[in-house]
Amino acid sequence: MSDLTHGDDAAAVNSLRSAVMRLSRRLKHQRVDESLSPTEMSVLGTLARCGSATPGELARKEHVQPPSMTRIVALLEAKGLVRLEPHPEDRRQKVVTQTEQAEAMLEESRRKRNAFLAGLVEGLDEDEWATLRAAAPVLEKLAHL
Repeated sequence: MSDLTHGDDAAAVNSLRSAVMRLSRRLKHQRVDESLSPTEMSVLGTLARCGSATPGELARKEHVQPPSMTRIVALLEAKGLVRLEPHPEDRRQKVVTQTEQAEAMLEESRRKRNAFLAGLVEGLDEDEWATLRAAAPVLEKLAHL
C-alpha cells in the first residue's frame, strides 16, 4: 500500500476519520435506553455478536481493564440485562450471557439507528447510495481490524 501520510491519500484518510467520528456521534444520540452508557451498550453489542464470554474475554474485546469490566458487568446484571453463569470448565470463573430483555433492547436500538441512517440515505442520489453500499463491507472490515 502507498504512503497514506501525504497528498490526496492523507486528505482522504483525514476526511474518512472526520466523517466516521461525526456519524458515530450522531448515531450514539439515537439510543433507546438513555440510562445505559455507550460502554454498556458496546458490551451488550459484543455479547450479541460474539455470544457469551467471561468478564476477562469481554475486557479484551472492549479494550478495558478487567476491574472496569467487572464493574460494567455488575451494572448490567443489576439492570437485568446480563446474567452470570458458572463457567463450564473453570469453577473459579463466570460466563456473562445477555438476557432476553437485553436482546429486545438491542433490537429496538438497531431498528431506531437503522431508521435514522435510512433517513439520511434518502438524501443521496443513486450513484452515492451505490458507492456507500459498496463501501459498507470495507468499513466493516476496518471496524474489526
